[in-house]
Amino acid sequence: MVKERLISLDVFRGLTILLMTIVNNPGDWGHVFPPLLHAEWHGCTPTDLVFPFFVFIMGVAVPLAMPDKFYDGTTFNKILIRSLRMLCLGIFFNFFGKIQLFGLEGIPLLIVRLAITIGVGYALMGNFSSKIKNILAFSILIIYLFLAYSGIEAYSDVRLPGVLQRIAIVYFVVSLLYLKTSQKTQIITGIVLLLGYWAIMTLIPVPGIGDANLDKGTNLASWLDSVLLKGHMYRGTVTWDPEGILSTLPSIVNGIIGLLIGQLLQQNFPKTKKAQKMAIAGVALIIVGLLWNIVFPINKSLWTSSYVLYTTGLATTFLAILYYIIDIADYKKGFKPFLIWGVNPMIVFFTSQIIPQALVMIEFQNPHKTEEKINLLNYLYSFWIAPFFSNPMTASLAGALVYVCIWTFILWIFYRNKLIFKV
Repeated sequence: MVKERLISLDVFRGLTILLMTIVNNPGDWGHVFPPLLHAEWHGCTPTDLVFPFFVFIMGVAVPLAMPDKFYDGTTFNKILIRSLRMLCLGIFFNFFGKIQLFGLEGIPLLIVRLAITIGVGYALMGNFSSKIKNILAFSILIIYLFLAYSGIEAYSDVRLPGVLQRIAIVYFVVSLLYLKTSQKTQIITGIVLLLGYWAIMTLIPVPGIGDANLDKGTNLASWLDSVLLKGHMYRGTVTWDPEGILSTLPSIVNGIIGLLIGQLLQQNFPKTKKAQKMAIAGVALIIVGLLWNIVFPINKSLWTSSYVLYTTGLATTFLAILYYIIDIADYKKGFKPFLIWGVNPMIVFFTSQIIPQALVMIEFQNPHKTEEKINLLNYLYSFWIAPFFSNPMTASLAGALVYVCIWTFILWIFYRNKLIFKV
């Protein structure tokens, strides 16, 4: 069977990563429109859709990338190494700002960090033989773990979980499920994970705290993070991580539902029927998710089962609409910018989180307050963007959109030259 590349899926991926870039890079974190922030705890904003959409899209892509469904040792190794490479890329984001060498500071330290970034990026995204990929991925992971638990002060609190790390784990599990199990088993696995997580979070008492609860910092997922990830969690949190250990289990179901949709798209029946089935499934998932929300609130940080169904329902419905417009009605006008973003997500994922950290390290005298220093990121926003807007929230959004425009130009160059960066 020949691999099928869905333009609608690439566009969906592009829209998702573009939204991620906007919400992750406001001009001013103190002035952001509410929809571009995560929900405080329970609830779901447009920003809370980005991560689960990524996981869903990854699940859809699995059967499209492996249409022959052939499994052997070589296939397993490819899946494992791709997962490890994504995991290591994700962890590096957290190490970048911690890197120290020979007491260097300022620009010299930034040059060292950028040089290491280029090296790590090449090692994890370069095209090598399977053996070299194995050696590099495992070696980098071992170095991370050594630094994190070596007692070296600079790395004693480096965060280990993260977005790309969770995607890597889900990719590994979902790929093996696809190659080794039937759709019936995949559905059963998803149901067991969602019901099991619900039971675990609502029935099992929290050690040292008391009854099961879904409150911030005192629930069972938080307790497990505080035990197994102590000192290596998200900044600003003491006892939990939004991409923690226990909450990774239900996130696998986002990938499984995507996997089922991907297999639906491979079926040999009319495209209009596929779009109808996707739309019906999407609406059904949304309804069940909202009903479950009554007793198990939609919550991104806890990645509740209702959140899984609600977000995958929205993702399935949105993909059905794009599939109908682009792949059935063959209307592609206006979608090219999103396609450009969608075919090269990994380079954006990797470097867009490094660039702001690098710009913050470049400091100089503030031209308006000579007794103070200002970093380059704040300077560019404060003097080149913010003065043109009276509303600080609009200015903040404009800062994010300028960053998006710069990335669109870069990705357009990559697209024109057929440069695609993969792990």
